Amino acid sequence: MFIFAALIIISIVLYIYYKVAILKTKDGLTQRYFNAKARIFLGLFLFSFGVNQYIAYQTKLILFISVVFLFLGGLQMFDGFKEAKHYRNEYKRLHPNE
Repeated sequence: MFIFAALIIISIVLYIYYKVAILKTKDGLTQRYFNAKARIFLGLFLFSFGVNQYIAYQTKLILFISVVFLFLGGLQMFDGFKEAKHYRNEYKRLHPNE
């Protein structure tokens, strides 16, 4: 249970970090990359929150809500990973010297 609580806190902190990093940069490609990373941590938050709630209460209602959170969190993480990989490759293509 402590592991999921730690994951929840870490993922929210990193989500906020990447959202603030978007505001600090002017490059559109970097902003999209940071947004993809933020989506990964939002998905991790939803996923770990759903698991944590089900472990804590274990009722049928919480099971259905947790399944929704797991599904949405998984989709956010999957899309975030795909976008981050795409934008990382685009950055490498546009900036081959770095």
